[in-house]
Amino acid sequence: MAWLSLSIQTDCLHAEALADALLEEGALAVSIEDADAGTADETPQFGEPGSITRPGWKRSRVIALLKPDTDGARLVSICAERAGLDEAAFFSQEEVAEQDWVQVTQAQFEPIRISGRLWIVPSWHDAPDPEAIVLVLDPGMAFGTGSHPTTRLCLEWLERCVMPASSVLDYGCGSGILAIAAARLGANDVLGVDIDPQAVLASVSNAERNGVAVRFQDSEHELQGQFDIVVANILANPLQVLAPAICGHVRRGGRLALSGILAEQTEQLVAAYAPYLVLRVADTRDGWVCLAGIKD
Repeated sequence: MAWLSLSIQTDCLHAEALADALLEEGALAVSIEDADAGTADETPQFGEPGSITRPGWKRSRVIALLKPDTDGARLVSICAERAGLDEAAFFSQEEVAEQDWVQVTQAQFEPIRISGRLWIVPSWHDAPDPEAIVLVLDPGMAFGTGSHPTTRLCLEWLERCVMPASSVLDYGCGSGILAIAAARLGANDVLGVDIDPQAVLASVSNAERNGVAVRFQDSEHELQGQFDIVVANILANPLQVLAPAICGHVRRGGRLALSGILAEQTEQLVAAYAPYLVLRVADTRDGWVCLAGIKD
């Protein structure tokens, strides 16, 4: 059976309201995309992790999957009016053949090469390099699949800094990807902590899938101990507030790396951590920085 795909061009001010209206009128699924994707005007949407609540493309495209007998023009008229758009909003429609939607969705997530020896591979893919260190990780609710620049910066830093038998704390573990990577890179005492119980559950599941012994806990349990390496990939504001707590878990001579920091936030983070250790820019990517330092 063929389905109907409806594409409506709009802007960031109306896209979300239009998507909601389509769902209320019976659309099976709705997505919002950059109308300029694949062109010189394509706009990246990597903001601070967790900070974007709605797409921000000036020229947005709302795409809806509909039942085959849907009157597309009538639906656009109803939903455009509800979203505060002119009824003459530009739209197009086409038939979509029946597909294995799980397979189609999985095909969007390919293995990610982090470095010469470190890969992130979804569970439905074979490892591209059997000799590489492979982190098996599927897209899920918790932040951190390796696609965001800040995650990659932290993974690259861990690969450079983790020594055999070192202890590692992943502060704000999300999916557990950094803690799992540390264990796969040779650390033998790894702890991941997060304020979100769902993130902890996801991290435990991901660690089991990767066959590594990593401990995870949420904020209900007191965090104790000091570590050779501490990595925190969260937000700039929480990183500032948490500076005394985070640095308190870095042993003397230990290393600290922070990310989730935009380039223009570098100075304020360096100043916030100055009473505890000197931070310097370890690496940058797509407007994001990874700050790192050694505690005296």
